[in-house]
Amino acid sequence: MDGAISGSRNLQALETLESNVRLYSRSFPAFFSRARGSIMLTESGRKVIDFLSGAGALNYGHNNHRIKAAITEYLASDAVVHGLDMGTPAKLEFMETFSSVILRDRGLKYRFQFTGPTGANAIEAALKLSRKVTGRQNIISFTHGYHGLSLGALAATSNQFHRKAGGVSLSSVTFMPYDGYHGPDIDTADHVRKVLLDKSSGIDSPAAILVESVQGEGGINVARKEWLQSIQAIAKDTDALFIVDDVQMGCGRTGDFFSFEFAGLSPDIVVLSKSLSGYGLPLSILLVKEEVDAWEPGEHTGTFRGNNLALVSATAAINIYWRSQTFSQGVHQMGEFVRRRLDTISRQHGNSFAVRGRGMALGFDCQMAEIAEATARSAFEKGLIIERCGPVDQVIKFLPALTIDSETLNQGLEIFEESLAETLKQTGPSLRETLYSSQ
Repeated sequence: MDGAISGSRNLQALETLESNVRLYSRSFPAFFSRARGSIMLTESGRKVIDFLSGAGALNYGHNNHRIKAAITEYLASDAVVHGLDMGTPAKLEFMETFSSVILRDRGLKYRFQFTGPTGANAIEAALKLSRKVTGRQNIISFTHGYHGLSLGALAATSNQFHRKAGGVSLSSVTFMPYDGYHGPDIDTADHVRKVLLDKSSGIDSPAAILVESVQGEGGINVARKEWLQSIQAIAKDTDALFIVDDVQMGCGRTGDFFSFEFAGLSPDIVVLSKSLSGYGLPLSILLVKEEVDAWEPGEHTGTFRGNNLALVSATAAINIYWRSQTFSQGVHQMGEFVRRRLDTISRQHGNSFAVRGRGMALGFDCQMAEIAEATARSAFEKGLIIERCGPVDQVIKFLPALTIDSETLNQGLEIFEESLAETLKQTGPSLRETLYSSQ
């Protein structure tokens, strides 16, 4: 059977069998059969460059063979794969390796809490623990923040589309303006400090302040070092826990292992998931300071905590990529290269677009959702997967694998550039006038 026909029939079968809630299969309508590195193959043999990387869960690429070797060896040994939260060599090796390679060199000390396998469950655990430690209910979150779609995490997520789907009242969270929300001349940390220290502001004293150092789904919004330092200080002054959500931006995405390293922060709780396993296997943890580890045994539990296979691959990823500064330096350099390319593309169109990000998390703000949507659709037709983000999906998000080779990276950027140019050429005059007049 011809691959294209087979792929079309398989897509039709998925549409019949799968819930309407499916998302990425709509944006990228193909039937993918294989993947390696930054290339995905459809059933018909078409090659597609991946600039989405599993929404940030594949920082080391698809089927990383060096990490796969550790997984294969572990499976062949009949070692424990599923063991609830019982002790295993895989778990101990992961914690010892993470502590010695990642934490110690950064002057950080944490206990490990293995949560359910999703980032959202780890956020739920962080919020529950904060409320238990402080005896308070209110959580401070930020405009354009995204922390997951289970009800507790959803309450701290700002997007109205997602919040409406919850179907119930989402309470005990107060939203504050993120860095830059009111423009570059207003330091929103001053506002946060004022209302949280004012006993008559009407804002309940918080159990925690929850923040992303770079907002991914919110539009690749980058917080300044000074702003993050101020928010950490405000948490301390209000006796609230300071939580950094590093689900998408951790594990090297911004160049450093933790996205907050550049600001010299020491959060009370760090939330990690997505690329933590190094291979796309589900794994989520909280890094918790000892003095706030107030759990009673079993207060936050789950059947799939501490996936041993994912712990093996996570340990391998640390050993392969993080025992020296070489990998981190390479990510920083590659990120600077991509940033320069995107800046050049923006200038070619009269600086009508904004480019922002850190490391290999970059956003190209098309200003209008119609332009971003058409560009992403055209790019996929040409062989590139890029996703959109932002309040109305007007930002094209670049999350290539941190291990991508320069040739593939350049090919992907060329496809994006061509797709944007074609979109603008085909865009109606009224839409172009709206875009350019807004600058």
